[in-house]
Amino acid sequence: MTLNFPFPAIVGQEEMKQALLIACVEPRVGGVLIFGDRGTAKSTAVRALAGLLPEIETYEHCPYNSAPGSDPIGGDARARGHQVRKPTPVVDLPLGVTEDRVVGALDIEKALRKGEKAFEPGLLARANRGFLYIDEVNLLEDHIVDLLLDVAATGENVVERDGLSVRHPAKFVLVGSGNPEEGELRPQLLDRFGLSVEVSTPRDIEDRIEVVRRRDAFERDPVAFCARWEEAVGELRARIAKAQTLVAKIETTDAVLRRASEICMALGADGLRGELTLIRAARAQAALEGCAAMSLEHLRAVAPAALRHRLRRDPLDEAGSSVRIERGLAEAFAA
Repeated sequence: MTLNFPFPAIVGQEEMKQALLIACVEPRVGGVLIFGDRGTAKSTAVRALAGLLPEIETYEHCPYNSAPGSDPIGGDARARGHQVRKPTPVVDLPLGVTEDRVVGALDIEKALRKGEKAFEPGLLARANRGFLYIDEVNLLEDHIVDLLLDVAATGENVVERDGLSVRHPAKFVLVGSGNPEEGELRPQLLDRFGLSVEVSTPRDIEDRIEVVRRRDAFERDPVAFCARWEEAVGELRARIAKAQTLVAKIETTDAVLRRASEICMALGADGLRGELTLIRAARAQAALEGCAAMSLEHLRAVAPAALRHRLRRDPLDEAGSSVRIERGLAEAFAA
């Protein structure tokens, strides 16, 4: 069994960790995009989520992670086996992946051996009710991007090919990472990410030393290193589980809704998706903090990640998106 670097052991990168925790608590936030320098724990943080997420209820042999009580997909319900608890899936979608591997295709082995037409589920089936992670997402081929956009919009994967007609749920939290120097993300896919965070190489020498110390210790003895962080991981896992039950009960006042709209208007954010993401992210942040209601400070805390990638380009303003957001927040909160 491959051990992942413990999430709480990651040094710094607080905005990235906050965004990923929010996505764990409130999947409707729409996923997380992580852009920044190489070697800044982007992939490490995403893969570490597997150790934090509560288990899901599903069926023993179900390749779609179907929820208990759901209708069977393409076969006898008895083939799914009995109900069990499984880890929440965190699935990697590699660059260069084929369309068949993503959406699923004809099971060639069964066709040759038994002469039966059977469907072999793809990565979208495995990621259902979990996370789908794409490293170097800005280098993903256009036809795969189009597939993901269709599925992300409907929450369903439809396969019509090779005499097969299969429809199965594919609801997942999309997480992408990349280096902006290697190319920009297509606007249509960028808009599908609820939160966008920027990571950079640590500038403080003590932080850099601690990063190297912990990574070296993990690589030399992963078992011992993970054991040292087991308590912290357990505490964070319990905090996420509690927040998942609390988030639906968080109150949203008219004052918070008004301030969310004021922030988006001050920043000139396109559409209304910004407000919705801002509210959902602030609600999840409040749940993580164990609050009964979200406050204006919760809005302020999540606004950069929720709105950074939704700003209109201004050729007369050379400031980066983070600077523009801080100016917009100062304007909205001064009102």
